Amino acid sequence: MTATLERGDRRTFLKRMADASEPYLYSAPALILIVAVMLVPLTLGISYAFRDIQLLNPFSGGFIGLDHFQALGRDADFYRALKNTLWWTGASVVLQFTFGLILALLLDKPFYGRGLAQALVFLPWAVPSFLAGLNWAWLFNPVIGPLPHWLFSMGVLSEPNNILSDPALAMWGPIIANVWWGIPFFAITLLAALQAIPRDLYEAASIDGAGPFQRFWSITLPFLAPTMAITILLRTVWISNFADLIIVMTNGGPADRTQIVASYIFTQAFRRLDFGYASAIALVLLVLLMAYSMLIVLLRQTLLNKD
Repeated sequence: MTATLERGDRRTFLKRMADASEPYLYSAPALILIVAVMLVPLTLGISYAFRDIQLLNPFSGGFIGLDHFQALGRDADFYRALKNTLWWTGASVVLQFTFGLILALLLDKPFYGRGLAQALVFLPWAVPSFLAGLNWAWLFNPVIGPLPHWLFSMGVLSEPNNILSDPALAMWGPIIANVWWGIPFFAITLLAALQAIPRDLYEAASIDGAGPFQRFWSITLPFLAPTMAITILLRTVWISNFADLIIVMTNGGPADRTQIVASYIFTQAFRRLDFGYASAIALVLLVLLMAYSMLIVLLRQTLLNKD
């Protein structure tokens, strides 16, 4: 009798364990894929930051502790790239957001052919970044491109030179290309948020005598604030890690004036073949972007709690 009860209790316990583990078994393939694709490379990359990994040195691979970070603290090229990254990211995000918001507000109004206009606005986002950088590099070339001649005619340039070869102006080339390529992201996401705002709020505000600016400030901005926070966060992180346009258009030059941290990592890893030092730079960039992301998330949460 006692043995029968023990077997029954054991079956009941096993059944409870099976029921409790069932959701984890269903999600196991996805978790294994995430670990294999994301966590394993991330762990290896972090470990490389503390090891001497040089492909041209057959005796490298040993643990060196914080040597890479000590060298990074003395690396003037890294600080120059970090300064360029702030300029590249800040100017790109501000201009993309500004023009994207203007486009979203225009596309939110009903007019003939609005669907076609929305498709055309989204078109730059569909162009591969490599091809976009190549096209803009051609446009800035005074031999085959019109932009230097147009800028010279408007008095912006003293002569139709390629601004990509001018250390004082070179960064503006990739920034302009990046703004053109990234505006659709803000335009489409902000347009979706605008269309979710109840229209009766605008009608009630108009009846109360509120003008267009007052309606925008009191209704549109508060509703857009959470979406604005998350889109600015995403674009800032993406642009900080986005070196395609710079590598294609300027390759970090002239005189490292367009070298950003992401392209500096590429240079260290795939040209100097120093994967350890490149991983240390990438780890520093990861920490900086995580700190920025936490700040924006806290700001967004504060806005949501305030509403």
